[in-house]
Amino acid sequence: MNRKIIQYILPLGLIIFFAFTIYRVGNKDKVRLEVVAKTLEAGHYEAYKIDDMISSRAYKQYIESLDYGKRYFLKSDIQELEKYKYLIDDEINNLSFEFFDKSVELIIDRQNEVENFYKELLEKPFDFKKNEQFESNPDKLDFPKNEKERKNRWRKLLKYQTLVKLNNLLERQENAIADKDTSYKQMPFDSLEFKARKQVAEDYKQMFRRLHQQTDKDRMEAYLNAFVQSYDPHSEYMSPKEKKNFDIRMSGQFEGIGASLQELNNGYIKVARIIPGSASWRQGELKAGDIILKVAQGSEVPISIVGMRLDNAVQYIRGKKGTEVRLTVKKPDNSIVVIPIIRDVVILEETYAKSAILKEENTNFKAGYIYLPSFYVDFSNRNGRHCSKDVEIEINKLKKEGVDGIILDLRYNGGGSLQDVVEMAGLFIDKGPIVQVKGRYGKPYILKDSDPKLQYEGKLIIMVNKLSASASEIMAAAMQDYGRAVIVGSPVTYGKGTVQKIVNLDQMLNRNFDDLKPLGNMRLTIQKFYRINGGATQLKGVKADIILPDIYAGIDIGESELDNTIPWDEIQPAQYTKWKHPVTNLEELKTESIKRISTNNDFNLIKQNAQRMKEQKENTLVNLNLEKYRAFQKKIKAETKKYENVFKEKTSLRALILSADQKQMQTDSIKKASFKDWTKNLEKDGYLEETVKILEGMK
Repeated sequence: MNRKIIQYILPLGLIIFFAFTIYRVGNKDKVRLEVVAKTLEAGHYEAYKIDDMISSRAYKQYIESLDYGKRYFLKSDIQELEKYKYLIDDEINNLSFEFFDKSVELIIDRQNEVENFYKELLEKPFDFKKNEQFESNPDKLDFPKNEKERKNRWRKLLKYQTLVKLNNLLERQENAIADKDTSYKQMPFDSLEFKARKQVAEDYKQMFRRLHQQTDKDRMEAYLNAFVQSYDPHSEYMSPKEKKNFDIRMSGQFEGIGASLQELNNGYIKVARIIPGSASWRQGELKAGDIILKVAQGSEVPISIVGMRLDNAVQYIRGKKGTEVRLTVKKPDNSIVVIPIIRDVVILEETYAKSAILKEENTNFKAGYIYLPSFYVDFSNRNGRHCSKDVEIEINKLKKEGVDGIILDLRYNGGGSLQDVVEMAGLFIDKGPIVQVKGRYGKPYILKDSDPKLQYEGKLIIMVNKLSASASEIMAAAMQDYGRAVIVGSPVTYGKGTVQKIVNLDQMLNRNFDDLKPLGNMRLTIQKFYRINGGATQLKGVKADIILPDIYAGIDIGESELDNTIPWDEIQPAQYTKWKHPVTNLEELKTESIKRISTNNDFNLIKQNAQRMKEQKENTLVNLNLEKYRAFQKKIKAETKKYENVFKEKTSLRALILSADQKQMQTDSIKKASFKDWTKNLEKDGYLEETVKILEGMK
């Protein structure tokens, strides 16, 4: 039969149609593969043809997803699979799965072989007096040459993991003896070693249980994702379940009972947390620590979820607002109860913007502080929560408090809605361009703030760190280019300068073929964004105006550390007018900040620790001699101890809840307690303390 598929991309208001037709007979996997392939070729920003380059990239991604630790495949397996390294493109174009089928067959066989011998390696005590080393970084290893070498690699791995647990047990016993803890029952060394081995054995029993739960569908999704990510690291294939989770992260809400769940090693699913204000919280019977045994949809027959994968169990528990779910639950006292809960919208308040007033001791300066964890948006509801609207609300609340300046905290903010960045940036300028966007075809176009209304024109600082990415970088770059804000934080941000669009693959199918749905979704890189000064943030990120010691300085983090990245380039600057009240004493602010940091013990410790981590990064060989391992761990622990209390003490800051929020909290004790904990943490944040000082000194 004929399959006709129409694929289209809708990049921010521009409609570009790419039409293609499939005249093939095939199963769902073949149709999905072709839809994914055609969508990539027609719509991805980099106009790559599916050729040998894509084939080799996909091969590397896929092999790493199967066996990154190089613990299952043999060298001979890799040699056999490498024959397909430059043939995967041909297989994709011909809708063939020879490489995929061979790889799945091999990895299942090798995992079964390991499962058959790992228990044997854990049956006898390890010789911890022997001097041998374990390489903990798989990138420094090749695949084992034969079964004997693979078994020895597993022996060292299991010995290492037993050594870690044994050291922890020995430390616990030594501490109990030193503290004269009479409740602790001392054990001889042999018993502790046996206990450590049994713990490792149980860990691997559960790991292999989860491996056996993998389905053909899971494996196909991994293969498709490796193919998609051969184009760039931010494009990905998403199953319907993954798409739901993505929507939750973006909107900060979902429909369900409002309980965080945890999969235990024994196959049970435990309630880890009840979300305040949720349906479970209001109903009151379900508690943290409860074990969920069965799930029923209303009066239907309950389904056992014991031994079920957590992601599958969640699909039974979540559901539409207003529907009933009945949970058969085992309580901590071993009683069994059935708990009926009417599902409702669950709001994840911690994902939304919030604000406070920051005041230093012995000063009347009032800093307004806005925390924005992500550029969230509810794509399914025009009237839903939007971060730009929420930040505008927080600005107005701070203005009523008479603040002397505002700090917008984008640390750890990984991005989100591009349109909301434009609207949010417009809160701080009269009007003008915010970001330039370039698609695969045509000239760059400019996203502008056209609203001359100015919500806030006072002092402004934007805080960033190495994990501020994408939309955060657009915001920081625009405010920096206008001279509207001072950027404070890590030397440079993450460096993600690309735009993704969610493509529903079901829309590619003719309506006559509903039997093939759902195909899933693709998060597809369709554009690249540029600063209004013409430079891309891709790979280079945004440089801070005033640099604070970076806690991540010794760790390789950022876009440049990823595979298959899109390169940096630049375009013509946009026409824009600089901010009318620029900071006139930036160099003075830098100098004063450096002076304060140099005398701040916590910041000095951060710098020392970053250097220490950088030096230790390549030290990946672990000595498996117990005495030497313990001596090394004590040395590391002693070195680490001096850094444990960094920013644990209260700073000179006082964090105050806004008057408008205090009124709301009079009838909400949960929210009040949450805000109280949050403000306590703000008062210990040395980065925030220094930023307030910078804000106060701005002219």
